[in-house]
Amino acid sequence: MLHHRTHPRLARRFQVSAFIGLFIGSALFASNLSATEQTATSESVEVIKSHAFAVRGEPKYPADFPHFDYVNPDAPKGGSMRLATTGGFDSFNRYARRGESVIGAGELYDTLMTTSSDEISVYYGLIAEFIEYPVDYSWVSFHINPAARFHDGTPITAHDVVFSFNKFFEQGVPQYRSYYADVTEVTALSDHQVMFRFAEPNKDYVSGLAGTTVLPRHFWAERDLGDPLTAPPLSSGPYKVGQYAMGQFVTYERVPDYWAANLPVNKGRHNFNTLRYDYYRDSTVALEAFKAGEYDFRQENVAKQWAEDYVGPALTRGDIKMEELPHEIPQPMQAFLFNTQNPLFEDRRVRQAINLAMDFEWLNRNIFYGAYARNYSYFQNTEYSASGLPTEQELAILEPFRDQLPPEVFGEAYRPNVTDGSGTLRNETRQALALLRDAGWELRNQRLVNVETGRPFEFELLLHTPTFERVALPLQRNLERMGIRMTIRVVDTAQYLNRTREFDFDMAMGGYSANAYPSSGMRIAWRSDFIDSSWNRAGVQDPVIDALIDGIVANQENDEMLMAYGRAFDRVAMWNFYVIPNWHNDSFWIATWDKFDRPAIRPKYDIGTETWWQDNEKAARLRR
Repeated sequence: MLHHRTHPRLARRFQVSAFIGLFIGSALFASNLSATEQTATSESVEVIKSHAFAVRGEPKYPADFPHFDYVNPDAPKGGSMRLATTGGFDSFNRYARRGESVIGAGELYDTLMTTSSDEISVYYGLIAEFIEYPVDYSWVSFHINPAARFHDGTPITAHDVVFSFNKFFEQGVPQYRSYYADVTEVTALSDHQVMFRFAEPNKDYVSGLAGTTVLPRHFWAERDLGDPLTAPPLSSGPYKVGQYAMGQFVTYERVPDYWAANLPVNKGRHNFNTLRYDYYRDSTVALEAFKAGEYDFRQENVAKQWAEDYVGPALTRGDIKMEELPHEIPQPMQAFLFNTQNPLFEDRRVRQAINLAMDFEWLNRNIFYGAYARNYSYFQNTEYSASGLPTEQELAILEPFRDQLPPEVFGEAYRPNVTDGSGTLRNETRQALALLRDAGWELRNQRLVNVETGRPFEFELLLHTPTFERVALPLQRNLERMGIRMTIRVVDTAQYLNRTREFDFDMAMGGYSANAYPSSGMRIAWRSDFIDSSWNRAGVQDPVIDALIDGIVANQENDEMLMAYGRAFDRVAMWNFYVIPNWHNDSFWIATWDKFDRPAIRPKYDIGTETWWQDNEKAARLRR
């Protein structure tokens, strides 16, 4: 995989962003009798009171758990970890609607509850000591820990939670307001209890609100959440912003009197006194800086660099360690995105033809050193990925839409074309030209033109990192042989974000977040009424997709039907060719200067750098 940033927590993409909780889906909570109390209201609706909330299944850790299994609770504090990223930043506000926020800005604030890294979307108490909700999910109540504090010592109260929800609703990203439209009431019942009521029972809201970021109202009351911040905000997490130079570097300093340092969810974590991120122009420059000792940890995402470029005195001496760590993480749909709002790509046959120009086998052999596997599903690495022929349940779901669907949907599940790896693509070119001919295009003097208008087939591929240009060039050459001219444009990260948010592109490098299962939050990325959402990457507006998403939302409690709806969605989305699927790696590639130690157990779904600590003897040896 190729990404414009290297960050030790990238492995958790399938989990929700802390302030919205959009992609965690609905909450199927099975109570742990040792950890959960059950009572009854006057209306005889059973109420669950618990230390944890599991989106699906049961929480792994009971109410009295001392710490997560993958930490060393006695890990020493101190030292530093230096990291790197690419691009730049001009804001400290993660939630601004313009500009680019500094890396790590989303972790400045604590949330009501927090997730573990060896489970998928299971929440444990942080600001909230425990959670209450009825079995019909018509409301949820969070009980605030009286010890919770912002960094200025001000208590975190239920009033801050109410303020935060309203602030996100009124000034946050538009999809927040749309998503939580059926929250009818947010009330601080006391300084330490906040209740959310819903127009209709909604398990999705319970889990989403558990991940709510709590803002200090005395800091944000007179500020617009949509505006960038050019100075660090008042925050509440384990680290606060220290020294920085806008667009160049930022240092996060561990808060010595952090109120939640000894909670079970934080024991053995956040062990470094400082975390520093340096910004580099691109990944190649950053790699050379790493080998020169300018920073300590690097997660590699470029196969060529991993195979060829980790050479030099520090590696020869053994001062830098290289490791490949296998994982089981659901993978995002990294891809070249078609802007389906663009008339050029409205026709599915056109998108299918351009897909045939991707020669993954040649790329994997000649550029990727055989390190990658091709993406073929929006549920990659999960049981919800479509396979084989549709089941009876899938057919029952799909049959009402037969006239609106490609016939392939009712056959074998989508798999990308496999080439011979020679780079010639003769068969694929013939198939592509036949599809384009049916769609109203023809070759004239070696150029593909529209039969009616005579307009040549030309478009631009938008990239945010020059590293990916070498991967795009073979696609460009293959399209040229089909008479299609694709220009490649590399822009800075800020321009890339602005253009993709506005659908001001033809094709772009991007993708869709990983789905551990078909969650209700998928409507943010796919349903037509969320088209203004920046998460609808390809601009999809399709009534069949809408209906399938509605089925996913309605069947969160029915495992069998959820499986059928997820796989049916996967078939339809893949056979519509909204993207050209890229590839993924089932291992973390990491390189570190040998100055750290870490727990014996690594979390199942993360690298776990937040559980590492500095080994002073190793650090001293490196200095010598």
